[in-house]
Amino acid sequence: MTDASDGTLFAQVRDPRNRADPYPLYARLRARPVARQDDGTVVASGHAEIRALLHDPRVSSEDLPPAEHPRTGNPVKDWIVNPLKDRIADRHRPFIFRDPPDHGLLRRQVMAQFTVARVRGMKRRTDALVAECLERCAEAASFDLVDDLAYPLPVTVICELLGVPREDEPRFHAWATQLATALEPESRKDEALRARNTETFDAIAGYMRDLIREKRKAPADDMLSGLATARDPEAGRMSDPDLIATAILLLIAGHETTVNLIANGMLTLLRHPDELARLRADPERAPRVIEELLRYEPPVHYRTRVARAPIPIAGTVIPEGAPLVLLFAAGNRDPARFPDPDRFDPDRADNQHFGFGGALHYCVGAPLARIEAEAALTALAARLRAPRLAEDPPPYRDGSSLRGPKRLRLVVDGIA
Repeated sequence: MTDASDGTLFAQVRDPRNRADPYPLYARLRARPVARQDDGTVVASGHAEIRALLHDPRVSSEDLPPAEHPRTGNPVKDWIVNPLKDRIADRHRPFIFRDPPDHGLLRRQVMAQFTVARVRGMKRRTDALVAECLERCAEAASFDLVDDLAYPLPVTVICELLGVPREDEPRFHAWATQLATALEPESRKDEALRARNTETFDAIAGYMRDLIREKRKAPADDMLSGLATARDPEAGRMSDPDLIATAILLLIAGHETTVNLIANGMLTLLRHPDELARLRADPERAPRVIEELLRYEPPVHYRTRVARAPIPIAGTVIPEGAPLVLLFAAGNRDPARFPDPDRFDPDRADNQHFGFGGALHYCVGAPLARIEAEAALTALAARLRAPRLAEDPPPYRDGSSLRGPKRLRLVVDGIA
């Protein structure tokens, strides 16, 4: 079977056995930059095609299946309470799952609080948090970069920005891990997984509802207080269902992807010791290193969409209603766009990657993620003595969309 007719390639991408290195599969997919798979999903893997679809109004982000609480056997819940919850959930999805005009309105309200000044104001605090993480590992001959730095750093940062009590982190760690599965195509068809996600969303929504109530009683200088009390000139105050969905999204997206960016980044630098040495000698290289990491080993490998009309593209037609995958990580290594795309080159020119998506849905937290990654990677390069990987490849997290190491154990001769 030739690559052009192999409709199982995206299924192979999702197979955990290929998590450590999906890039050969991406290269095969690019033989047909827009290709229909055996299950009816259409996968866009070419850089030009992904960019075109990102800007196409016929491509919708509203691709989640209708909310549906599982039956409980309680008539009041099954016929009144839960159907009402389902209708509210369907009408008030997080804004990454919304189309214009709702998406633009909600995003504008978020950006009014997620200001440049507020993000830049976290830089010194982020540096201090990295130093604290490394101090806790100072006497260890080895440590897990994920558990000891890549996870606690962005969690603490987003908690402080939002105004979420840091001591509650153990509660939403499990919630975030569960809800992140909603980005995986399997979650749309797996009834047991959807039921767990529904239960988890109800739990974190209850937590956020109580926290928002406290913020309105006693507003503080944090994003959640701002979102709970601000009034948009056109739309007024954000509705409670939208506010809860937005708060959950910011909390989860504010750390899940950054964990991957930091862990993927250090793994790549350790596999390219010359670049690690250059960063150690010249920390000013960090922005170039991070942009190349976002191309070469991005934290998000793809996002799903749905076609709202037939879309002619790349010699084929995406049918109306077809599930669509924008395979960002494949586009990031498209040789038609990037010379020598499989080479890690921080000095690469014109590096227009999809590391933070693109178009209307470009990641609102991109500036914060860059600050956190720069603080972590420059400190690791400067302070770790003779770092090396305990295992390569490391074990990976379950998801193929949010792709990153589950653990990244480093062996060191010391921490300066």
